[in-house]
Amino acid sequence: MPLSSLHIFVEVCRYNSMKKTADALCVTPGAISQQIKSLEERMSVRLFERSHREISLTGAGQNLLDQLAVSFDNIEAVWEDFESFRSRSARLSVNTTSSFASSWLIPRLTRFHQHWPDIEINLSTSQSPADLRRDGIDVAVRLGLGSFPGLHSEKLWAPKILTIAHPRLLEKDRKIETPADCLFYPLLQDASRSIWKLWFKSHGVEDHRSRRGSSFTDDHLLIDAVIAGQGLALVSDVHARPAIEAGLVVPVLKAATDVEAAYYLVSTQEKAEDWKINIFRTWLKTEVKLFFGGSEHLFLAEQRECV
Repeated sequence: MPLSSLHIFVEVCRYNSMKKTADALCVTPGAISQQIKSLEERMSVRLFERSHREISLTGAGQNLLDQLAVSFDNIEAVWEDFESFRSRSARLSVNTTSSFASSWLIPRLTRFHQHWPDIEINLSTSQSPADLRRDGIDVAVRLGLGSFPGLHSEKLWAPKILTIAHPRLLEKDRKIETPADCLFYPLLQDASRSIWKLWFKSHGVEDHRSRRGSSFTDDHLLIDAVIAGQGLALVSDVHARPAIEAGLVVPVLKAATDVEAAYYLVSTQEKAEDWKINIFRTWLKTEVKLFFGGSEHLFLAEQRECV
């Protein structure tokens, strides 16, 4: 038995008019009449008594309505509950650092919303790794070595480290041609005061001055300090790019430096295959490919030719 015919029968009973039912369902009265006629023929019983302008249920029709009305009301309630659930479940809570959010993620979220307008992104930032279960976070993007105990993680890409400065700062002091030349400038430190020391060591330079200088908790603050002309900084190429494109800072050495850490997509084990996270993961991977394989790759190549 076609459910559509039964549904039309219930609607005709509700409106007590085939014309009103047709208007409500955006079809012709003839189509409604034909559905009712087909249903009566299939059931071999008259469901309505028809007069010139009115219809009324027969005994068989009333019996059928009594059984169907509750069923269709239940179906409608189930559908409304599902729509409410889908609305709630279409929110994706994402956590990352403020630097990564501002310089890389947020400018690209427009494309995500264009493809997935029904998924709402709730974006939060924190410098220390968030507790995904306690804080109700679905997925996080984190820079690390890949060790996230008790969590599911997937590597996205490994950034490179750039040495940047304000152009006017370079005009006042000696030219930087080797890593050791950076020691003649003020060095702006990360929170751990270790990045310059490790960077100099990787280039065969040992100097106690590598730990001196003002320190900042994230790359955005470091970049702001560089823009203010306070010194040199080592920052991720991802975070430095907008300031370089705007001409606010410049790379001071030709080569970027590889780092052991990489960006990872992190979630709890039980949510790893959630449909929203799968969509977000696929989209992120596409954006990473664009970043390195599209026009953005040309930028990285060009900036490494700067001195």
